[in-house]
Amino acid sequence: MGLVLVLVVGGGMLAAGLYYRSVESSVERVDAFEDVPEESRPQVVAADALNIMILGSDSRDPENTSGSRTDTIILAHLPKDRSSAQLISIPRDTWVSVPRSRQGRGGRDAKINAAYAWGGVPLMVQTVEKFTGVRVDHVAMVDFAGFKEIVDALGGIEITVEQGFTSRHSFTPDGRRQFVAGKQEMDGAAALDYARERYAFADGDFTRIKHQQQVIKAILDKAASGGTLASPTRLNSFVRATADAVAVDESMSLLDLGMELRHLRGGNLDFYTCPTKGTGRIGNESVVLADTAKADRLFDAVRRDAVPEIQSAAK
Repeated sequence: MGLVLVLVVGGGMLAAGLYYRSVESSVERVDAFEDVPEESRPQVVAADALNIMILGSDSRDPENTSGSRTDTIILAHLPKDRSSAQLISIPRDTWVSVPRSRQGRGGRDAKINAAYAWGGVPLMVQTVEKFTGVRVDHVAMVDFAGFKEIVDALGGIEITVEQGFTSRHSFTPDGRRQFVAGKQEMDGAAALDYARERYAFADGDFTRIKHQQQVIKAILDKAASGGTLASPTRLNSFVRATADAVAVDESMSLLDLGMELRHLRGGNLDFYTCPTKGTGRIGNESVVLADTAKADRLFDAVRRDAVPEIQSAAK
């Protein structure tokens, strides 16, 4: 959204400054770093790089009864030259050490998304920083409930489905949606079903992560396309839908970030998944087991803003 606002302002849209301020003021702000002890945080190694933790919450997941879980966790690295972005997905069931919050919860090993349930965004920041050793500079949260409206505001997105499957947790009247292999246009409802389905796949959340990465790329390309920017109605619908669906930390400036990323398109995004050894069981829980040696190499490269090493370590 920040990127689109920059393109709008750069295009000389009438009253662009007032429009930007109106949008910026409508975005929800969260105190992401409240109660995060400074002494426990990783040191800044590459001062001019940025690391943004992106959290996605699917309150309509049939397994989600508490409404306080984060189902998508992405660490987005923006290198010093801002010529690209590396987005690393961390599976939500990854077994990690969760620090103890100041409210006394946590302080033990658990699935990484338990941190959000126990201590909200601040404990999630602590947990991701402890697991990766990477200092989080900003936080953005996306509510999947508003995801459909974002895609519909763009007039749909183009997705290539690698292998056909049936979603049995769809929002269609009968709860089913058939996806056929091949390139196709998806409206908001179809894109939401595509991005949230995991039960149809043998590797569950790993395929869902790939699909979510596809959708992120498709949204960025469509939002920054001439067709969207040339249509004031579509443009405004997209920006307003996104503003309603996201929350960011108190220090993040959408316009400043968009200015720095104004050259980014889908082709500049690299998507990875945190290295794992697959799934296993700990007690009565099914978990994802991180490959700590490979993950340490990957996140060390992120800390040092060594993009070629990030790309190599993530393979």
